[in-house]
Amino acid sequence: MSAAIKRVGFIGIGNMGWPMAENLLKAGFDVAVCDAVPARAAQFQSEVGGHAAADAAEAVRGADCVVTILPTSAQVAVVAATVAEALSPGTLFIDMTSGQPGRTREIATALSARDVAVVDCPVSGGVPRAKTGELAIMAGGDDAALDRAEPVLRAMGTSIHRCGGIGAGQAMKALNNLVSAGGFLIAAEALLMGQRFGLDAGLMVDVLNASTGMNNSTQKKMRQFVLSRRFDAGFGLDLMVKDLSIALEVGRETGTPTPFAALCREMWAGAAAMLGPDQDHTAMAQLSERLAGEILGGNK
Repeated sequence: MSAAIKRVGFIGIGNMGWPMAENLLKAGFDVAVCDAVPARAAQFQSEVGGHAAADAAEAVRGADCVVTILPTSAQVAVVAATVAEALSPGTLFIDMTSGQPGRTREIATALSARDVAVVDCPVSGGVPRAKTGELAIMAGGDDAALDRAEPVLRAMGTSIHRCGGIGAGQAMKALNNLVSAGGFLIAAEALLMGQRFGLDAGLMVDVLNASTGMNNSTQKKMRQFVLSRRFDAGFGLDLMVKDLSIALEVGRETGTPTPFAALCREMWAGAAAMLGPDQDHTAMAQLSERLAGEILGGNK
């Protein structure tokens, strides 16, 4: 019987990781944090609590569980290789990155040689639900390892879905974001068509949300981040392109025809190239606006 998890080494306290680590502290876990951004761990310790680690190896030393939430699986692989010697046998490695299933399986195989179990548990819900601890978590891995991870995951999310073996959570997350990205695109185009017809964009959002055209973007993005011109939902445009690329990898690996998914990915990648770095994913609406020569909200 594996020991209960008490001490967590948390690697990656960015927009999502910070509130997630904070919720682990609130749940009573002893948390050591580290981040690639200099002084961010010290800032977390000062403002929230826990322990600021100088590097990833220090964060995981003596931990019962390691949590990683980083931009890419390539970065997780580097961290896993760097901290391998510092991991105690029996440590649980929870990768919450929206990563590549194949790469995660490779990491799991490498760490298994040190008696370290890996599970992949990417999340959905964005920064607002990360703050409230109401994330949806898509989990992949061995049932015994996921049983052990459950208390840690419950501190950060209210909806935990076991999707299958290692990598299944990440495959599900990429496919979820594919559906979300498609919904955002079609909502933006519909609003532009309606506005040019003479309909008010805000009114259209209200009608869509009372009708069958409702989706996550009409409910939580169009009025809040597009019509407001804020474009600051907290999830990067580059990360959405990465997730769509992973979804297409799943399509290729399974031999599934993906004509719409491929077009969707190319449009998001085109927007990223057009708008430049450090853009929020909701800025994607600006591609549709430029194609139409119209700004949503009526300002041309």
